[in-house]
Parts: sequence; C-alpha cells; structure tokens
Amino acid sequence: MSDRDDSDGDNEYCDWEDGGGDNGDEDDVFQDVHVMIFVGFGFLMTFLKKYGFSGVGFNLFLAALGLQWGTVVQGLLHDNGKAFTIGIKSMINADFSTATVLISFGALLGKTSPIQMLVMTILEIAVFAANEYLVTEIFQASDTGASMTIHAFGAYFGLAVSGILYRPGLQHEHKNEESVYHSDLFAMIGTLFLWIFWPSFNSAIAETEEKQYRAILNTYLSLATCVIIAYAFSSLVERRGRLDMVHIQNATLAGGVAVGSCADMNIHPFAAMTIGSISGIISVLGYKFLHPLLANKLKIKDTCGVHNLHGLPGVFGGLASILMIYLEKSDVSTMAMQAAALGSSIGSAVGGGLVTGLILKLPIWNQPHDEDCYNDSVYWKVNLWIYCWVHCCISSLPAAGYLDAYTA
Repeated sequence: MSDRDDSDGDNEYCDWEDGGGDNGDEDDVFQDVHVMIFVGFGFLMTFLKKYGFSGVGFNLFLAALGLQWGTVVQGLLHDNGKAFTIGIKSMINADFSTATVLISFGALLGKTSPIQMLVMTILEIAVFAANEYLVTEIFQASDTGASMTIHAFGAYFGLAVSGILYRPGLQHEHKNEESVYHSDLFAMIGTLFLWIFWPSFNSAIAETEEKQYRAILNTYLSLATCVIIAYAFSSLVERRGRLDMVHIQNATLAGGVAVGSCADMNIHPFAAMTIGSISGIISVLGYKFLHPLLANKLKIKDTCGVHNLHGLPGVFGGLASILMIYLEKSDVSTMAMQAAALGSSIGSAVGGGLVTGLILKLPIWNQPHDEDCYNDSVYWKVNLWIYCWVHCCISSLPAAGYLDAYTA
C-alpha cells in the first residue's frame, strides 16, 4: 500500500498520492492488471452455453464493488485506521483484492444469486485483507505474484463456500452446465488476455526495478513452458490424442500462478521453466482426475475448476518459494515465515469460506432453484429470438429449433 501522506488535512480518512509526473511505468502496469481483472477474468467466465451474460456481467459488478471495498479495507489496515493515500499502488492492490473474489466466483458460477455474490465480496475481501496484512507485515513473507495470498486463498475460499452450499440436485451434470463451440471461443479470449498480461500482474508490486525485471522474466518463461506441457499432457490424457479446450483455457495459465511467490527471487531461468512445467502437469491432471472426485465424493461443485488453475498451482507455488529460499541458504526463520504464510492463506480461506457459506445458506438471499441454475434468463432480460438467430448462424439448427432447444 502507499505510504501515508500527512501534507494535506482536507480529508479525514484518505488523501490522493501525488504521482509527481514520473509514474508512467506504474500506470502501464496498472492498466495491464485492470485489463486482466475486467476482460481476462470476465471472458474466461463465459464458457457456459447459457450463462455468458452473467459470467461477464457479474464479473464487472463484483470487480467494481470489490476494488472500492478493497481500497478502504486495505488502506485502513496498513495505516492503522488513520488517513491513507490513494495512488497507483493502492489501486493495484485493490485490483488484487478483487481477484480473490473473482476466483471464488468461478467455483460458484451459475449456482448463486447476485445478492449472495455481493455479500460474499464484502466478507471475503475483509478476510483477504487481514490475511494479506498478516503475511506481508507480520510474517514478512515473499509473495510478490500472490500465489498464496490471492490464488490459493481465492480458490479454497470459494471451494469452502461451494461445499457449504452443496445441493444434491446439482450433483450430476446439469443440462445447462456445458459449453458450446462459440462459448468456448469467448472464454479463450479471456485466456489470451490473462496469459499476455500475467507478467505485469506478477511484477506489479515488486519492490525494486531489478526485482520487477526478474518477476517479468521468470513469469514469461514459466508461462511459455507451461503452455507446451499443458498441450502435451492434454493430448496424452484424452482419447485419440485430442486436445481438451478446458485444459487449454485454464492449464496454460497455471505457470503464472505457480511462479508468483518466487517471481522476484534470484532464481535460474531453468527453475522458472521447471515450475511452469510442473504446474501445467498438475493442472491438467487435476481437471482430468481430481475435478470429478471433488464433485462426486467430497460434494464440492467447482464450476470453473478453480482448484486446478488457482488452488493446486498456488499451493505448489508456495512450496516452491520455500524451496528457493532454502537453496539461497537463508536462515530457518525465513523459511518458517514463508511456510506460515502458506498455512495462514489456506487456513483463513477455508475458515472464512465456511463461515461465509453458512451465512449465504440462509434462505433470504434468493438463491436460484436447481432447474434455474446456469441460465441467464433468471437475472437478465434475454431476447431469445436474437440469441437463437446468432446461434443458428454457426450451427445447422434452424432458429425456431434452437429456440425450442433453449427453452427446453
């Protein structure tokens, strides 16, 4: 967060930080992160065939709410409840806090009402800010790219909420819980935006120019290697060697998640590539084997598979950072603080998620019925004839037939 500025006393709670005309690089990084939050995450949520409006629309709503609330909560925490400045750094941190909500939103996509998501945003950012303060100020752990405090936290918070909100009627695949050709294409747009701008995300709050350069380079290498491995393993685990679009949309990003905690460390390029490779393998195997296990055995319905993109790679990234600190021959206390940061992020996420889930389970939030899940028409005005005309242009089904199929 930005340092407190006491030069002006015209606002009791916050002040604007003077950019000084020399913050062009920070402006560029902020724009990159902002695009990831609103465009990258937004379009990645559009893969469901009848939930595109809600995926990108609710992403915008939650992000706009979250960045305002995150600015206030983080500002008050880091400045001990006194006046705090608002500048590029605090805006980036606000976007970071919003990212945790959007990750959790992915686990609950299609199964909750807008008011439930609003309540979750308020509660989750408060818990996130407390854990982030603990990790950065008390433990003083290294987590520049936020593998632990954002990705692992957001994933396990969302999974905990999803477990509490579990409904037997959604145990088996819902008729609307699937993609079509064009919805996967839209989701791939989100993947490309996230992949391109991820080096900026991991380097945005690096302390020095040298560390920022390292974070960009390590993330660049990790992402590139992850893509190759994700393609290879997707072909390996699928029948006849075909690629699964779910793997390509998600597992190709796991390298950016996993390298985050040690992105600004002085590690060998081969180490960054190894982290990217292993994270790609973990993510693909998670989608193929662990994802159905969570739904069928543990009763945790993870719509977007955030456990495989953010949860497992985030935990792996935390463990990798501990190993890198060990290889740098740092003292034991530094490793212990890094391990404590990982434990704190997972523990606070699960605990906060369980409490939030219990609150959201109260029958006052207008949660959609089982048959109405994953359907835009519950909360959006949808012109079905225009919708079906667009779809018939890319399929062999007549518009009237598509309308019948949509309303079935």
